[in-house]
Amino acid sequence: MDYYYSIVEHKTFEDKIKGSRFIANVFPIESKEDADKYLHAIRKEHYDATHNCYAYILGSQGLEYRANDDGEPNGSAGNPILFSIKKYKLSDVLVVVTRFYGGTKLGVGGLARAYGGTAEEVVKLCKRRKIDITKKVKIYTTYDDINTIKRLLDEYAVTFEEVYTDTIEITADIPLSKVEKFRAQITEQTADRSGSREA
Repeated sequence: MDYYYSIVEHKTFEDKIKGSRFIANVFPIESKEDADKYLHAIRKEHYDATHNCYAYILGSQGLEYRANDDGEPNGSAGNPILFSIKKYKLSDVLVVVTRFYGGTKLGVGGLARAYGGTAEEVVKLCKRRKIDITKKVKIYTTYDDINTIKRLLDEYAVTFEEVYTDTIEITADIPLSKVEKFRAQITEQTADRSGSREA
């Protein structure tokens, strides 16, 4: 897979469950620092809340993640929130669910359903955004071969930048699984006159 999905923008969803208010916020993030920044903003905004539980997932493989119960019983908040992000196969996403306690205890199962459910509802509001997993490739070519290279770029590249001097240098973002084929095509179609290397 040469891509994964994140979300386009911040969304909010609120629900009342047995007297407690649950406010879910979802944010697109690019780093742990982003997650910390948004978490800090939510804690500041809802400074009088009982709990601000959260989970986030980062990266193309979703290998960097965190779930936090913020004082709720172990596993009753952070993990259900994390599960709701994974269920929609998203990454680079932070979900914070704020709870204002309403006087009725929900129990571990009830809490898991409440946190997981509000997290899922806010995620469902989001427009997904495709993120390509690419590798940078530098291409060195001449004016004679530029049309051939341009055709290959149209076929393979997600984005590219060109620098024109006496020769032409192009830096292209190529989907991970197509890098080898792209580089082989450059060599083949220009009879080895143009070269490339991974940047």
